[in-house]
Order: sequence, then C-alpha cells, then structure tokens
Amino acid sequence: MKIGLVSSAMPLVQGGGRFIADWLAPKLVEAGHQVETIWIPQIDDPASLFQQMLAFRLMDLNDSFDRVITFRPPAHVIQHHTKIVWFIHHIRQFYDLWDTDYNPLPRTAYWDAYRSNLAAADTKALGEARKVFTNSGIVQGRLKTFNGVDAEVLYPPVLAPERFFSEVWGGEIAFICRVEHHKRQHLAIEAMKHTKTPVRLRIAGRSSSAEYADSLRRLIALHDLEDRVTLDLRWISEGEKASLLSTALAAIYIPLDEDSYGYPTIEAALARKTTVTVSDSGGVPEFITDGVSGLITEADPVALAEAFDRLWANRALAQELGHNAHQRLAELNIHWEHVIERLTS
Repeated sequence: MKIGLVSSAMPLVQGGGRFIADWLAPKLVEAGHQVETIWIPQIDDPASLFQQMLAFRLMDLNDSFDRVITFRPPAHVIQHHTKIVWFIHHIRQFYDLWDTDYNPLPRTAYWDAYRSNLAAADTKALGEARKVFTNSGIVQGRLKTFNGVDAEVLYPPVLAPERFFSEVWGGEIAFICRVEHHKRQHLAIEAMKHTKTPVRLRIAGRSSSAEYADSLRRLIALHDLEDRVTLDLRWISEGEKASLLSTALAAIYIPLDEDSYGYPTIEAALARKTTVTVSDSGGVPEFITDGVSGLITEADPVALAEAFDRLWANRALAQELGHNAHQRLAELNIHWEHVIERLTS
C-alpha cells in the first residue's frame, strides 16, 4: 500500500508531535508498505490559523497515495478518499484551555465566533475520515465532548523499545523530557527541599525558554540544592536516555493536563522503572495506577517529596512498581504490531 503520513510541525521543535510520525514511518516500511512523510510548517499564530488550515485543505494527494494518515492539527482537514486520522490534540487554546490562564486571547465576540467556526471546520474534517484514532482516552473524550466524534484509543509506542534496560535501582529520580513551564520541572525542584532522605533529582532535556531555564537555576540555588539536583539542559540522545533510566530509582513526569501518558512514562516502564506523577497530569494516569504501577500524588511539593522518600527507603517497592509498569505495556497493547494492524486494516 502507498501511504502518506501528513502532519503539521513547528520548525526546529522536536517532541512527541514529530516522533509519532517519524517512528511510524519505518515500521510501516518494515510491514511492506511504501511510505512518504509530508510536513507542513505551522506557526503559533491564532490569527492566521484558517490560512494555515487552507494549505492542508487544498492539498490533493488522491492520486499519490492509497491512504493518508494525519496527526497533528490542522493536518486532519486534508481531503483524501481514504483518510485515517490519528488525532493527538486539538488546538487547545480554542478548546479545553479556552477558559484558562493558558489562553491569552480576549473573550470578545470576534474570538467567540472564531472559536465556533474552528470547531465546525474540525468536526466536518473529522467526519470525512474513514477512521479516527486518538493517542489517549483524554483526547478521545475531548473529541466526543467538543466535536461529537467517536474515536478509538490507539496508544503510540516508542521507536526502539529494545533499547531500554535496567541495571540497578539507584538513588536518582529521572525527569527526562523537554524543559518547559507546563511540564512543571519547578514543582519537582520544590519537592526536593521537603525530602528527608538523600534522594537525588536529575532534570534532563532541552528548553525553548531561557527565562524558564534561568528560573530553575535560581530555584535550585535558593533552596541550596546544588548537590542534590542536576540540571542538564540539552538534547538527550536516545542512548543517553536509556542509560540514565537503567540506573535510576524511578522516573517522574508531572505535566499539566497532558494529552497522553507521555513518552517519558513508557520509556521508564520499558526500563522497568516506575513513574511518579500527579493527579492533574491529564493522560498519564491512564498508564499509571497508584500503588500498582506507579505513584500518583496531588500536585503539591510536600506530597511529591513523600513519594520520593517512599521509593528511596523501599527499593523493593520501586522494583515491584517498575515490574508492574512493564507489564502494563502489554495490557494496553502498546506495541507496533497492534498499531500497524489498526492503521492499515
């Protein structure tokens, strides 16, 4: 089958929105398909959103591919006779973040109408798809709530799960992902000042915000945590990531209302390491069951500190939770064979 993978992308920004297509492409080739990936640059400018959507809408790929699979919005508006949508999130400031501090737009009649027109366009485009999948139950629920669209949850795996392994359960909590305010690395640092054990924290990843990176450095200095918190603000290769997780005590992933469980969660599980998360982290608790495959606390530094100390003081618990997290991968069908079968059937 000739398959086109179509998605939007923020230029020079790496992350889950790119990985889901980048990692799918070689797996489809291995399954015997011809694959081409098409990226359309997207800029974060609400005022030009409909012009950007038009670029996708006017693209005619009907003679080029037997099937197209779309990912990051607004790629789903493309027209194709066999369109499959693997929907990873809305343009959230017009949807679930509309009435939050994460939406800078004024609440005026103009923007209310703009929002309504966007929802209508999204609903029409999604209704044209042969199948609609989502990357989590959270996003599945948003599609039903905002667009009246029924979708199937299809959890994305990582490219090379065999890369991850476990050596020991050391004394370090690993926080490996992009360093951004909504990922809340600051909350993990604040938790460290309340810990009662010698547990350590490693924050590793690239940041697009020099201001946020500087605020983390100041927070570490303010609480005299330089000897217990490592801040490694650079791109972490897949090999380095696997090595860090192999000796970690556990992982932590505490984003605010994430669209999915997040790749850091299953990367830790592949290394048989448990994840500490928080109750308002969005899709992460779809993978983590508190006290079974991880620990879920309130988004509070003291509560997080207690979780850190609990794992440091009880390595047997950390190992048991990590083992259960690894088993959870099979329970949720998080593997490429399942993904390929669902996307190509």
